[in-house]
Amino acid sequence: MSVVAGRRRVMLLGALGTLLGARPGLAAMEQSRQPLRVTVALVARQSLYQLPLTLAEQLGYFKQAGLTVEWQSHEAGAKAVNSALHGQADVVSGAFEHLFGLHGKGLNYLAFVLLGRTPQVSFGVSAHKDLRSFMALKGARVGVSALDSSTHWMACQWLLQNGLLPEDVTFVEVGSSWGAVESLRSGAIDALCNPDPVMHGLEQRNEIRLLGEARTLMSTRKVMGGAVPGACLFAKADFLQKQPAVAQALADGVVHALKWMQTAGPTDLLKAVPSHHWMGDRALYLGAFEKLRESYAMDGLIPQESVFNAWRAHSRLPGLVHTIRLPQAHTNLFAIKAKGRFAA
Repeated sequence: MSVVAGRRRVMLLGALGTLLGARPGLAAMEQSRQPLRVTVALVARQSLYQLPLTLAEQLGYFKQAGLTVEWQSHEAGAKAVNSALHGQADVVSGAFEHLFGLHGKGLNYLAFVLLGRTPQVSFGVSAHKDLRSFMALKGARVGVSALDSSTHWMACQWLLQNGLLPEDVTFVEVGSSWGAVESLRSGAIDALCNPDPVMHGLEQRNEIRLLGEARTLMSTRKVMGGAVPGACLFAKADFLQKQPAVAQALADGVVHALKWMQTAGPTDLLKAVPSHHWMGDRALYLGAFEKLRESYAMDGLIPQESVFNAWRAHSRLPGLVHTIRLPQAHTNLFAIKAKGRFAA
């Protein structure tokens, strides 16, 4: 073999080696272009409690962020959390207070984008029962979505505020949709704590008398002693660290939807929300939304002061696992980036 031919062969082998060595890098780049995927466990998917997520999906905001979401719908927040704990979901959409219990058990979960600024639940008694006050509820059966869920904790807050202990009533798990309605109508429960549009519908049909509500900012301060965070997305800190692109895409979709809601009218809402969310009555659905409009987050950020207020109120509840100090249970890193992108 000539010297020139030998050199050509060495150069060819070198180029081939370089090409082969580059393949893993090219594969990694190609993989990064694949759509992001996430499984989200949530309570009452069709309720107004989850409206920002519904809008982010229906308006295509998650798709714009390159995200495909698989939804796991549950009848109670506690069941959604259990789904995540058993590895069946990556992210949970539920009450911020779940994080206190998780941290109390040594589990490092973080909220990373806020959906609501109030608990968005109400407490009422059956219109067919002669129950005119909270004190009259001693010995009553109170329907909640599930034990250790937001509806349960808020019912306890109202009872404590009005001179009763949680053990003075019997809590009955009834879910957060038609099961709750049927339980009240059948007389299986005497009172109910649930989100909208369930509670608003029962109220409009004169089937329930409200004794307490935490829809508005003012009514929430009255029962909780200050502003508190409501529904939020939360996940393991490890997940947020390993899958920041997924967390950012979720935050982008939510914040974009929150921005849209600030100027949306009734017609816009009805066009965006699937009709099966209306519980058979679009006027009722819109009425419930108007009561909750100010309760939704503005920009997805979680204020530290509201977290402290929630922790202080939650610590009053007996029989729960509490941390001695306020845990670091949230991060605004993703919401801040989303806010900048959408000028929320």
